[in-house]
Amino acid sequence: MAKGRTEIAEYGEFGLIDHLAEGFKPQCKSTICGVGDDAAVIEASKDKAIVVSTDSMLEGVDFDLTYFPPKHLGYKAVTKGISDVVAMNATPEQITIALGVSSKISVEFLEDFYAGVAFACKEAGVDMVGGDTSASVTGLTITVTAVGRAKRSDIAYRSGAKMHDLICLTGNLGASYLGLRLLERERYVLEGVDNPQPQFEGYEYLLERYLKPRARYDVVESLRKAKIVPTSMIDLTDGLASEVMQICKASKCGARIYLERMPLAKQTTAFAEEINMDPVVAALNGGEDYELLFTVPLERREEIMSLGCVDIIGHITAEESGAALVTPDGKEIALQAQGFVRERHKE
Repeated sequence: MAKGRTEIAEYGEFGLIDHLAEGFKPQCKSTICGVGDDAAVIEASKDKAIVVSTDSMLEGVDFDLTYFPPKHLGYKAVTKGISDVVAMNATPEQITIALGVSSKISVEFLEDFYAGVAFACKEAGVDMVGGDTSASVTGLTITVTAVGRAKRSDIAYRSGAKMHDLICLTGNLGASYLGLRLLERERYVLEGVDNPQPQFEGYEYLLERYLKPRARYDVVESLRKAKIVPTSMIDLTDGLASEVMQICKASKCGARIYLERMPLAKQTTAFAEEINMDPVVAALNGGEDYELLFTVPLERREEIMSLGCVDIIGHITAEESGAALVTPDGKEIALQAQGFVRERHKE
């Protein structure tokens, strides 16, 4: 009997992943952590582990070649790949890149793309050790596999958050999404114009955050030097709300995020106001910030604050309390995960 058709939207992004991964349980003793975290963890020795992650970027969904320079695209592909390794509190060491290339892509484009890859790899101390190139009839596709290492005792999973832990965040939120909105606005306004001159003045930071984001391996190194091992950790690719809820789900806990503690860049707030958008919406749901969200025990508060690159934005609560955003007047607003939020904004 033929199966009926179920739409992906009925599951949502994260529900779909859980559904498809149900039948995959580890069979090998060397598999420490399989599906369900930012990366897989594989035993390397008694006290060391290898961390592996794979990510794909699709033309028309994750990037638009109309305004995405190939060097920046190569750089961002590396960032996207190694960020998941970093989010396990591990050090990225190698990547491979597989490309699906359509006939419209030139050799010069690929040379520039790999120049961006090389720059990002040198900056992060990562080796590009292989990959694959094949033909594509649906546009450019990029798949990056990243490999890293860590002491097994240093690895931070999503599932380790404990009651009263502090919720910590690196960098600021929403700038990448608003950089995308800026690019989309200018493309829309200048469509069909000869010799177009996009207006980006005053918003260069937003463009950099979208076109050339940086994985926060520097923070992992700072935590290691301070001898702080997060109880849980995740990178911000789908927006703050989604990532907080992922930690809550894995750790079986609740969370309180304080609105007044959410870091927003001046350009983020300014451009959001210009396009009549609440910057908090961009921060909660925008995605692709590639910052780190992690938890630490309450007693490590002073040490975390002394790092200088981390904000404490909330704390872990009991599971039955759920995950909520707390406004300055004490009102609690339940967080909701959006999923699939990286698709291009349609004007």
